[in-house]
Amino acid sequence: MALTAGTFNAHAACPLELAVYGDAESEAGIDFRPTGESAVVTNTFKMVLDNSVVLDGIVMWTEGVARPHGSLMYKCPTGDVTGDELAACTVWEGVVYSSDDQGKIALLPAEGVDAPKTLIFPDLGPSLQMSAAYGENGFSKVPWDVFALKGCQE
Repeated sequence: MALTAGTFNAHAACPLELAVYGDAESEAGIDFRPTGESAVVTNTFKMVLDNSVVLDGIVMWTEGVARPHGSLMYKCPTGDVTGDELAACTVWEGVVYSSDDQGKIALLPAEGVDAPKTLIFPDLGPSLQMSAAYGENGFSKVPWDVFALKGCQE
């Protein structure tokens, strides 16, 4: 995670696609990336856990009752993959929420807006603890569901 030089002011504007978040419980981090030209994926990020375990994250808005549906994947195959293959490597799925300075809960916005102060991934810790990414050959510190804005990438 490359943070901008100097001290980051949590109140300074940082676009969501360059935001860096951290978890106080396990030192896990989230590093957002520009999504590019995708018509379906609204946010892309990496979640870095201890022991250099990296999870790939995407967010897609659902149809009908619109919600930002997030997925975290661990060691997914690349190229042409089946739904079963994606399901096997997905370690967490759910709605991603955000919170502002006053504690107002909202849905995670798409790229192009200022990064929210806090992100909430409901039931993240228990899901990850039950995944193939956890344990002897993976990460050992289970993150909590709440991540705070820590900085902005260059």
